[in-house]
Amino acid sequence: MTEAPVTSAEKLAAKRRDQVGSALKRYRFMATLTGVVLLIFCAEMIYKYLLAKAFGWESPAWLFYFGAVHGWCYFIYLLVTLDLGSKVRWPAKRFLLTLLAGTIPFASFYFEKKNSDEIRATFDL
Repeated sequence: MTEAPVTSAEKLAAKRRDQVGSALKRYRFMATLTGVVLLIFCAEMIYKYLLAKAFGWESPAWLFYFGAVHGWCYFIYLLVTLDLGSKVRWPAKRFLLTLLAGTIPFASFYFEKKNSDEIRATFDL
């Protein structure tokens, strides 16, 4: 038996599917990491500005770094989300909401699940 020749359109579709798959993996990792760091940052802010001030506790100096860590994670999240969104051709509203999800506690987890499920179904990943 001979196999049907693979057309250039099928090769392009397979290449695009591979590109979207790898971009999706990067997006899922960064969405989860950004969400976790944001939750830690929020807990740090609650501790520092509510609990520590109320009880007169001294905040450890190393707590200061969670804001910077979240800032860098969010920056990378933005780049990875732009990469994925351009590959799957999201509309502007979807782009904006997904980009903002890294600044709202728990939103990055919700959008990661929603976007991943939709992209997997669309691109048969």
